[in-house]
Amino acid sequence: MASTILEMRGIIKTFPGVKALSNVNLSVEDGEIHAIVGENGAGKSTLMKVLSGVYPTGTYDGTITYRGQDVHFKGIHDSEKLGIVIIHQELALVPMLSIAENIFLGNEQAKHGVIDWHANEARTRVLLKKVGLSEDPKTLITNIGVGKQQLVEIAKALSKEVQLLILDEPTASLSEKDSQALLDLLLEFKRQGITSILISHKLNEVSRVADHVTILRDGQTIETLAKDEIDEDRIITSMVGRSLEDRYPTREPNIGETIFEVKNWVVYHPLHPDRQVIKGINLQVKKGEVVGIAGLMGAGRTEFAMSIFGRSYGTKISGEVWLHGKKVDTSTVARTVESGIAYATEDRKTYGLNLIDHIKHNISLANMKGVSRRGVVDDLRELRVANDYRKRTNIRSSSAYQKTGNLSGGNQQKVVLSKWLFANPDVLILDEPTRGIDVGAKYEIYTIIGQLAAEGKAVIVISSEMPELLGITDRIYVMSEGRIVGEMAASDASQEKIMRAIVRGEAKVA
Repeated sequence: MASTILEMRGIIKTFPGVKALSNVNLSVEDGEIHAIVGENGAGKSTLMKVLSGVYPTGTYDGTITYRGQDVHFKGIHDSEKLGIVIIHQELALVPMLSIAENIFLGNEQAKHGVIDWHANEARTRVLLKKVGLSEDPKTLITNIGVGKQQLVEIAKALSKEVQLLILDEPTASLSEKDSQALLDLLLEFKRQGITSILISHKLNEVSRVADHVTILRDGQTIETLAKDEIDEDRIITSMVGRSLEDRYPTREPNIGETIFEVKNWVVYHPLHPDRQVIKGINLQVKKGEVVGIAGLMGAGRTEFAMSIFGRSYGTKISGEVWLHGKKVDTSTVARTVESGIAYATEDRKTYGLNLIDHIKHNISLANMKGVSRRGVVDDLRELRVANDYRKRTNIRSSSAYQKTGNLSGGNQQKVVLSKWLFANPDVLILDEPTRGIDVGAKYEIYTIIGQLAAEGKAVIVISSEMPELLGITDRIYVMSEGRIVGEMAASDASQEKIMRAIVRGEAKVA
C-alpha cells in the first residue's frame, strides 16, 4: 500500500470579498500523478499557491502535512528546500537570459563566491537530457518555442531535487505533439519515484496519466476518484454541478449574404522582411455564420488575424478587406474597430486586458463613446454597462470594481468578450477563445458565440481544438504554412479530413 506524501486539511483562504477556498481537503500518495480539476475560479491554483508558500503561513487557515510532518512555509524557498516545486501556468523564465542562467537563477553553483559558469552549463546539459532537450545551455529563452520553455521549467525543478512537482495547466499553450511528450515525461518521472500534482482542463490528458483525480467546485472539495473510477462525464457533472448532456449548444443557423471578405492577403515577417508569412489568402464570411480556421501551430492563423486587425502584425502587407460590399481601411486598430471589425486575442493577459484595472474600465475600453457625454466619461453609465455585461456573460466577480488580474482565466475571457460585444462589431475574430478554460465556461462562451451569429454577426473562430471547431462552426477553412489549403462545411468535416488537407497542403508547398 502506497504511503501518503501530502495531506492538506481544512484549508480556508479568503480574499477581499471572495472566499476562494472553503474547508478544502487533499491527500496525495507517494509516487503518484494526482490530478486536480474544476471550473475556472474553483480554487485549484489558489490551493497550490497555499501548498507551495506563495501564500505563506498565516494568510490561510488549515494544516499541511508533508511526509508526516506539519509544515509552515513562509515563502516559496521554504517549500523548495523540502523538494516541493511549482510550475505556474505563466512561465517564470527571463527571455533574454540563457537556458543555463534561467535554470540556476538565484541558485548558481559557485566557487569562492564566483559563479562557475562551466559547472552550471555542464549540469544544465545533464538536466536537459533528462527532459529530452538537446539545446545548447547558452541558448536564449526567447529563441526557443513555448513547448521547449515548459521543459526548461521542468529541468529547473529537477535542479532543486524535486520530490513533489506541481504543474498548473502545463499543456495549455502547447501543441498536441508537445503535450503528449510532456505527459510521457510525467509518466517517466513517476517511474523514477517523483510525485506530481497536475492541474488541467483537458480531461483526456487527466484520464491518460492520473492515478487519482480530486474535483473542486466553488472552493470546496467535491470528491476524489481512483483511476478505475475516472470517467469524463462523471468529472464534468462534479465540476459544474450539473450534467452537460451536450458539450456544444444546439443552434439553428440563419445564414445570409456575404458581409466580410478578404482578397489576396499577403503579409511578410516583421523582423525578416524577405520571408512571406501569409501567402495570398482569400476568405469570406456570411451574415449569421460561424467560420472556423483550423491548422497546426505555425500555420499562420494568428498572424493572419492580427495583420487584418489594424496591421498589428507583419510588414509589406497587401490585399483588400471588404465589409458589406465596400472596401474598408484596416491600416490602424482604431480604423479597423470603427469599420466594425473586432479581434479577441489569444493572449488575453498581455494584449486583451488591463490586468491592474477593474472590470468596469476593461469592458468600456473599446467603445468609450458608448459611455461618454460630450467627450466626458459618464461613470454611472459605464457602471450600468459593466453590470449589464457581467450579468449577460455570467462574469463571476465580487463587483464591477474587481481587478481583472484577480479573476480566473474563464472570467477574464468573458471580460474580453464583453469588451468587444459592447463595441458592437459586425465581424468578430476570436483567437483561441477557450484556451485554458474549463468545460463549463467553454459552454457559456459557445452560447455567446451562437447568440452573436443569431444577431447576424459574422464570427471567425481560430482554434487548435478540432472537436471545438467541428462542434460550433458552420464552415471551416484549413490553413498550412500561410495558405488556405482546404475549405469544408462543418457538417461534412472530420478531424481526419482536416489533417488530410493540412498534410496534402504541406506536400504541395514542398
